[in-house]
Amino acid sequence: MDLKNQKRMAAEILKCGANRVWIDPERMEEASECITRADVRTAVASGLIRAKPKNGTSYGRIRYAQGQKAKGKRKGPGSRGGRANARIRDKTKWISVIRPIRDELKTLREEGSITPSVYRMYYRRAKGGVYKSRRNLRMHMISAGHLKEEEN
Repeated sequence: MDLKNQKRMAAEILKCGANRVWIDPERMEEASECITRADVRTAVASGLIRAKPKNGTSYGRIRYAQGQKAKGKRKGPGSRGGRANARIRDKTKWISVIRPIRDELKTLREEGSITPSVYRMYYRRAKGGVYKSRRNLRMHMISAGHLKEEEN
């Protein structure tokens, strides 16, 4: 049964696209008898013809991607735009390295594990960028004999 004409007229009446027009599958015969616009209008009023609800945008994929990014994924070279310094400034990177090292030195000096002169020497070296992390600093101190191995 070809209901193309009825669908077209219904779309104009309902102010929607032809794809959104729904015709009751159990009353197809009745729908095929709707020849004029007035017939179609009465069919719409009786509920024989209706407009399907609009499709919304699905946020499922977006939520998944946001979850992945929260985990720290999707940061590979293909996802990067701009220079490395545009993503994280050199200064910010330096701050995140030097603060824990200086904190470690301070706690070691307060505990009495190192003398103030040793503290000053390692502080100056840290400023020069010799150590990458707290662990790296401790390894240097242990190998130089300024710290004991069991204090890890």
